[in-house]
Amino acid sequence: MAHKCLPAFEDDAAVIQFIEDVTANADAVQTNVLAEILRRNAETEYLQLYSLAGATDRATFKSKIPVVTYEDLEPFIQRIANGDRSPILSAHPISEFLTSSGTSAGERKLMPAINEDLDRRQLLYSLLMPVMNMYMPGLDKGKALYFLFVKSETKTPGGLLARPVLTSYYKSDRFKARPYDPYNVYTSPNEAILCPDSFQSMYAQMLCGLYDREQVLRIGAIFASGLLRAIRFLHLYWKELCQDIRTGTLDKRVSDPDIQQCMVQILRPDHALANVIESECSKENWEGIITRIWPNAKYLEVIVTGAMAQYIPTLDYYSGGLPKVCTMYASSECYFGINLNPLCEPSEVSYTIMPNMAYFEFLPCDPHSGSTSNNVSLVDLVNVEIGKEYELVITTYALYRYRVGDILRVTGFHNSAPKFQFVRRKGVLLSIDSDKTTEPELQSAIDNASKLLNRFDTNVVEYTSYADTRSIPGHYVIFWELLVKNPANYPTDEVLEQCCLVMEESLNSVYRQGRVECKSIGPLELRVVKNGTFECLMDHALSRGASINQYKVPRCVSYTPIMELLDSRVVASYVSRSLPQWNQKATGEVVV
Repeated sequence: MAHKCLPAFEDDAAVIQFIEDVTANADAVQTNVLAEILRRNAETEYLQLYSLAGATDRATFKSKIPVVTYEDLEPFIQRIANGDRSPILSAHPISEFLTSSGTSAGERKLMPAINEDLDRRQLLYSLLMPVMNMYMPGLDKGKALYFLFVKSETKTPGGLLARPVLTSYYKSDRFKARPYDPYNVYTSPNEAILCPDSFQSMYAQMLCGLYDREQVLRIGAIFASGLLRAIRFLHLYWKELCQDIRTGTLDKRVSDPDIQQCMVQILRPDHALANVIESECSKENWEGIITRIWPNAKYLEVIVTGAMAQYIPTLDYYSGGLPKVCTMYASSECYFGINLNPLCEPSEVSYTIMPNMAYFEFLPCDPHSGSTSNNVSLVDLVNVEIGKEYELVITTYALYRYRVGDILRVTGFHNSAPKFQFVRRKGVLLSIDSDKTTEPELQSAIDNASKLLNRFDTNVVEYTSYADTRSIPGHYVIFWELLVKNPANYPTDEVLEQCCLVMEESLNSVYRQGRVECKSIGPLELRVVKNGTFECLMDHALSRGASINQYKVPRCVSYTPIMELLDSRVVASYVSRSLPQWNQKATGEVVV
């Protein structure tokens, strides 16, 4: 029996009417959501700690419950992870932890989840295609080639699973046993999606997508970087894929028995198809390769907002400028909203918050510093102001007034529900895929690596960085200006390569997993620049109007002239010859 939070929709019109109803009555919906959360969890240890005394109104809630970060909740979460089954944060049993990157120690957050959270996620998924059908009819006449993957999971000391939100969803019966829907027919069989080996999963999904090339109407991955990795994979393995299609056999490297069994129904010799793919992939120019291989593709479905915007030019190159559709806004903590104008330009993507998903508050951002403060009053969902930026704060069935860390800008309203652009992740300097590296993390990595220079009487004078996405996969680039006190004792190439490895070893487990297991991040590159480079960087900033009294070296750069200036002064570059350590079983790390 479906939970009451998951209404049964008869058709697209019912879905659109539901969206209209909840957004037209956003404040009333928010009042009801908060009251239900507080009523249900009145006896939890956390709420009793603040003496709510059963109150369910906003005023009491706001006056008594503090705004918190993950570090504030970590002691409660750790008790649950260690096996305490008492109602600490939720009256309903915690069914699993959803992992998210970004603790102050650089490791994963554990977000407590209850069973019915899957219903809320499923509800948001059910809204997407009816909205898309308003803009692009006929999607029921073909298939979707989506590159979807599961990642490693582990168990906490108390026996609860800890895994990323999408791995949780793909492994649930809501995904595996989903009813037939002509608008959501995937080329990839479940067995390929659920294979934990990323190479075998990608190979099988790509092979299935090639067999169905004429039927594919849309192509996607979760992040833009993921779709580009798929194109890179095709570039590397098209000969083997063509051979499989030509002979109707499966490459021996795909040894997963579930994939082998399901592929028996798909594999067939098709010389004509193999010839077409070979003809296109053997050409030196891969511009427009997506539409050359999948000629009926109408759009790409990928996240290209925030850090993923850096991949837009490359996507345009490979796709011939196909529309890039961002459908929804979600995180491990909560699913938030949907894009009601899915064919808009990436720079114009705004997400309408669905007020039934959680109770939402907004912490105003200082327009000058971009920082937020607990000393200002939080703003309710319907009272945010167009043009202003806020940090998102949520209350769910297991989190209370929790700072998500996303900075959003209000772009308008749909009925009484606001529309937001994702601006940035608070504190994040570098990101290639699902990794998020903060300034303190990068500083610590550089401090650790620079210790190797002590025996050469050499110091790192200044540094900066950027995420280089011109290669696939992308990689971090670190610029160092060195003070070498004795040129005769200059650090050796071997030591500077070792510095690259030490920096990678110092970064968080999300980064290291991306390097080792997922292969979604390339080797970190160290570029040593000429002495005086960072003075040139300051001169450039001052020439553009910066104040010399307030100038600080940027720890991450993205402005093209600055990157060109840095690159023009590189005297040597290094990458590590080894992979950083990442061994889930050996380290006991809780991983995405």
